[in-house]
Amino acid sequence: MSYVPSLKKVYLEQAVPELVKSRGYKNKHEVPKLAKISINTGIDAEADKNQIADIQRDIAQIAGQKPVLAKSRKAIANFKLKQGQIVGCHVTLRGHSMWEFLYRLIAVALPTIRDFRGVPTKLDGQGNYNLGITDHSIFPEITVENIKKHIGVDITIVTTADSDDEGRELLRLLGMPFRRTETTTAPKAAA
Repeated sequence: MSYVPSLKKVYLEQAVPELVKSRGYKNKHEVPKLAKISINTGIDAEADKNQIADIQRDIAQIAGQKPVLAKSRKAIANFKLKQGQIVGCHVTLRGHSMWEFLYRLIAVALPTIRDFRGVPTKLDGQGNYNLGITDHSIFPEITVENIKKHIGVDITIVTTADSDDEGRELLRLLGMPFRRTETTTAPKAAA
């Protein structure tokens, strides 16, 4: 028997039947699923080779695979940017590595954020979710002693959902800790 990530089991055994029941899908291929997860970060234009190597190493530890360095396409004098200069680092996860990363993000990394009250509920209009992390040291793979500079990480979760509601419901069923919106009305003060 082949290995199936635990979050994918949750998707297949709990999320899919719940989505079919709530949305009334007629075909199993209509049920939204995760397509890929993209992790990227920007690199300062004045960064030296050691900083670039450290950032690449940290993103590789977080993602579990080697990231690609992005280079500038043209020179921009106002930003002190030369053509071919390294400006970013990104990695795309699919398959088992995607499910394992999402599980670590939801169950381990996000709860370690100080005063964490949930992630925003806003999606991009096409069922995809973008999340910005200001400090990459929340991931357990990163040892704080080796960090010379804290970097921010952008995470994009791409789904096959047609709308934001479908994508939000899929992520909620997978365990994404969305913020609770309070819709209580305050009592009016007596005049």
